[in-house]
Amino acid sequence: MKSSTVIAGCMNWGQWGANFNTQQYLSQIKKSLEIGINTFDHADIYGHYTTEEEFGNALKLEPSLRDKMQIITKCGICMVTPNRPLHQIKSYNTSKTHILASVEKSLENFHTDYIDLLLIHRPDPLMNPHEIAEAFSVLKQSGKVRQFGVSNFTVSQFSVLHNIFPLTVNQVELSIIHTRPFYDGITDQCIDLNVVPQAWSPMGAGKIHLDAEDERSRRIISMANILGDKYNASFDQILIAWLLKHPSGIAPVLGTTKIERLQAALDSHSIELTNEEWHMLLRASNGFDVP
Repeated sequence: MKSSTVIAGCMNWGQWGANFNTQQYLSQIKKSLEIGINTFDHADIYGHYTTEEEFGNALKLEPSLRDKMQIITKCGICMVTPNRPLHQIKSYNTSKTHILASVEKSLENFHTDYIDLLLIHRPDPLMNPHEIAEAFSVLKQSGKVRQFGVSNFTVSQFSVLHNIFPLTVNQVELSIIHTRPFYDGITDQCIDLNVVPQAWSPMGAGKIHLDAEDERSRRIISMANILGDKYNASFDQILIAWLLKHPSGIAPVLGTTKIERLQAALDSHSIELTNEEWHMLLRASNGFDVP
């Protein structure tokens, strides 16, 4: 199954946001599938380790939906929460034992026998790429995970693991106000290795406010509105189209729970910004022309 070009981020569906009940989870899943979004992004820690299970409880009501979707989840962060009483401080754990145990718990939570894509959530200073590769190999051979990737990895961190075990995704922060991956080699590496860069917080995590008083936001809003008038598009659509134009094939992960915003993001594919327009938005973000 091909991943949808826009990914539904589920972090805010549960306790960390909308606090959906089971029927609301089910409705959100079905509406997402209806508009063409079949990929759902999770992490074991979301909702203090509850969102996976809540999503899975909705799937349990209509198991046939599982074959129509792709589930992404992440592991490796250990949060301090009553749901994990043995955790004394927030830390990382990318040991083989932890990865395998995390996947087993995720499979149980989702009421499924496989995960479509597993990501290491954060680069761990203690991570042993050979041990991670061993865990991935076990999961691949058993059919419990189909594809593997990482999140928030630098170019060198990605390379050291990819050289041992092939990865397909690097999920990083990327938006009009966080353009570093365009310059630090991450998107270059994705093109070189045919790896998908998934962009979390593609709208800047709400840091660009339509009533903003800071100069950077005003520049971005002004330029996006000018282009929005030209393309008959919303502010959000222009910023998504800006990401989609990049040749690395960025897949935005949208954390919104509003179906209309997900639909608008999908519709952004019809907007073809010119090179100059793309650089106009970059200049609005940076505050200066390219060198």
